[in-house]
Amino acid sequence: MRDNQIVFDRSALDIDYAAAAREIEESIRHIVAVDLRRQGVVLGVSGGIDSAVCATLAVRALGAERVRLLLMPEKESSPDSTRRGRLLCEGLGVTPVMENITAPLTALGCYERRDAAIRRLIPEFGNGWKQKIGLAAGLLDHDRVNYFTITVESPDGIRQTTRMPVDVYLEVVAATNLKQRVRKTMEYTHADALNYAVLGTPNRLEYELGFFVRGGDGLADLKPIAHLYKTQVYAMAAHLGVPEDIRNQAPSTDTYTLEQSQEEFYYALPYDQLDLALCAYGSGVPEDEAARALGIAPAQVARVYKDITLKRRTSARILRDAVLVQDVEVEGIAA
Repeated sequence: MRDNQIVFDRSALDIDYAAAAREIEESIRHIVAVDLRRQGVVLGVSGGIDSAVCATLAVRALGAERVRLLLMPEKESSPDSTRRGRLLCEGLGVTPVMENITAPLTALGCYERRDAAIRRLIPEFGNGWKQKIGLAAGLLDHDRVNYFTITVESPDGIRQTTRMPVDVYLEVVAATNLKQRVRKTMEYTHADALNYAVLGTPNRLEYELGFFVRGGDGLADLKPIAHLYKTQVYAMAAHLGVPEDIRNQAPSTDTYTLEQSQEEFYYALPYDQLDLALCAYGSGVPEDEAARALGIAPAQVARVYKDITLKRRTSARILRDAVLVQDVEVEGIAA
């Protein structure tokens, strides 16, 4: 218990969802029309909870006729994601635009570059194999530097998991990031043609902890739910009437060919626990008090806090503007 005698618990994440939705909708209208001087918004719909909430709020704020929703599958994305995306668009009264990005990804060498890097570690990796990368387990229980592993599955279903050397990890991620960057390029192509703004969909976990690609899903003209924790996004979806099929879907990267959760790829904790941990961290809650709320040991909270600190540094680095050698004064723009 802290000096103010208020015990930290999960109620710290409680908000008035009707009021929050109204505030976001009013902000979208003002930002698009006044700050950005655009006629509407474009956003990519993934079939996940974040883009579903953003699309719903945008339609409520601007009307279906001023919201363009893009479905951007590629040969390795889940058909179920596209199905859920279509379901959302149908409910919102928006006809989605389909942009299959397999061809540009192939031309840019996304799949070839990634597979070549994996073969340096696993020479037999080839056609018909599946793969995913993820954080090594044990963040809560050991003081160690985080590292990544790769799990591959042969065509006959045999899996193996191997620690990734830094160079292989970087090459695989660089190639895979083309998926987010090509999607964002497509969003801006539509936005430019319509004089629309691009709406980004990160929630607070993604925004604050750097779970996005610079020049990819981290790029947008406005990000209406970046202040909402993932738990709050799910609750907002229920308030807005987002289809249950989408609300019941666990968070996933939908980037690698083996099923992969966001937890195993980046966060190392389930989103509901990490929401509470991040809230506690940002509120200056002591480790022992946060431990009671999270149901883990204070030493484990200390490791989570350390990981949050490191990830926030990553986020700050990839969010910052380009560094100038000398300041350039442009009217209306801060140096």
